[in-house]
Parts: sequence; C-alpha cells; structure tokens
Amino acid sequence: MSHFSKIKTKIRHKPQLQEALEILQYDVKEDQELKVTGAHGIGHETVEAELAIATDIGFRMNPMTGEYELVADLETWNQPIPVKRFVDKVTQQYARMTIHDTITSLGFKIEEEWEMDDNSIELTVNRWI
Repeated sequence: MSHFSKIKTKIRHKPQLQEALEILQYDVKEDQELKVTGAHGIGHETVEAELAIATDIGFRMNPMTGEYELVADLETWNQPIPVKRFVDKVTQQYARMTIHDTITSLGFKIEEEWEMDDNSIELTVNRWI
C-alpha cells in the first residue's frame, strides 16, 4: 500500500527552498494537500505541504525541529532522478540561495559564479568600502 515517507533535511527557510526548487525547474505550488491512493484505488492518505512540486511530493515544516522535511510516496516516485540525488540537488541549491542572500545583506556583490566538475560551486564576491 502506498503511503507518505518523510525525509529529514537541514532546510529552514521557505523563500530559499522555493527559489531552489524553481531554479531546478519545478513548478512550485504553495499550501497544497498531497494525496496518495491505497492499493487497488481503495482508501487514501493526505498530507498538508507548504510547498509542492507534484500531487504526491512536497515539503512541510516539522515544528519539532524547525526544519522542512520532504514528504513523498516513494513507491510511486516518478522523478527523473533517485530520491537521494533529488534531496542533494535541492539542498545544494538551497545552500547557494542562502549564501547569495547572506552575501547581499552584508553589502557584497557576486562577480562570478562557477559550478565545478565535482558539483561544488565557487563564488567571487566584492564590496566597495
């Protein structure tokens, strides 16, 4: 029977999470009810998600940890990449957006940005004093 699995992340800020998902070219919808249908179409489970990218994939805040968790039906996962790789890519883009926001708030400007062969990201920033 299909059911929602919850995968922990270290993601804490919704705006940067939403931007990360959009950069990865997902159509993000806010405040959605996710649904999975049980075996043979009998019964279903629903979960509220603050951000959703499909009818059965989204993110919701865990009030106990203050971190977003991925909620998805892993049995029907139909994304082009495995779940672990998806979480890694979202986390990397989230970190990038968080760094961009921090750099900007400190008065720096991003001059150059590269994604390296090992998937790391390098930035060159400057600030006039």
